[in-house]
Amino acid sequence: MYIIPAIDLLDGQAVRLQKGDYSKRTVYNQNPLDEARKFKAAGFHHIHVVDLNGAKSGRFDNLPIIRTMINEIGLSIQTGGGVRSAEDIELLIDAGMNGIICSSLTVKKPEVWLEAIKSHPDKMILGLDLKDGKMAYGGWLETSDIPIEEFLKPMIEAGLKTVLSTDISRDGMLSGPNVEMYRDLQIRFPELNWIASGGISNLQDLVTLKNLNVYGVVVGKAYYEGHIRLDEMSELNKQKNRRTDEQTN
Repeated sequence: MYIIPAIDLLDGQAVRLQKGDYSKRTVYNQNPLDEARKFKAAGFHHIHVVDLNGAKSGRFDNLPIIRTMINEIGLSIQTGGGVRSAEDIELLIDAGMNGIICSSLTVKKPEVWLEAIKSHPDKMILGLDLKDGKMAYGGWLETSDIPIEEFLKPMIEAGLKTVLSTDISRDGMLSGPNVEMYRDLQIRFPELNWIASGGISNLQDLVTLKNLNVYGVVVGKAYYEGHIRLDEMSELNKQKNRRTDEQTN
């Protein structure tokens, strides 16, 4: 399991929102590049960055910060927030993103999304946000009644490899991940790499997900609030890297 530290950007600062509510923000660092350097120094090479301004306005206001993380700090970035067109996807790929997370686009412009998967199967990440068992999008304000199987089928056929799934009810709440949800998703769709997000509260949560064999887990608030130490996250991540090296050799 890959551990993926998170940085959420809003107005150029590293923040966290509670359940996606912009009025309930906590600023953790006025200079998010400091956080990126900490992750790099701890041995992380890939991190999760959300442009919250972009998610709201559709403009990638924080892109210069993300570019610095890539070009100067040397991090691999998966990013989401504000991706609304094929042009946006190409812009982010040209900026050096390793992964591009799309949620609303997949519902509102499925033809654009499917073409992006076909063109960049290793870089497209579906952002599957779930609210009371239903898919949520549009900043978690809208939900869809489309069954998940029906929703995912054309994407899998197009070559989708990775899904970042968040249980909205747990995001930013430190209440523990929805383990049953991830177990169920992996059983139903074993061909996909599942990245868990939302609810991580302590080291044991990470161990539980690791034992579940999820592909990766995004860690945000639990780290920033001091519930999980950076060295603990790093050690679990190194265990994954060591096993990968052993299998390769």
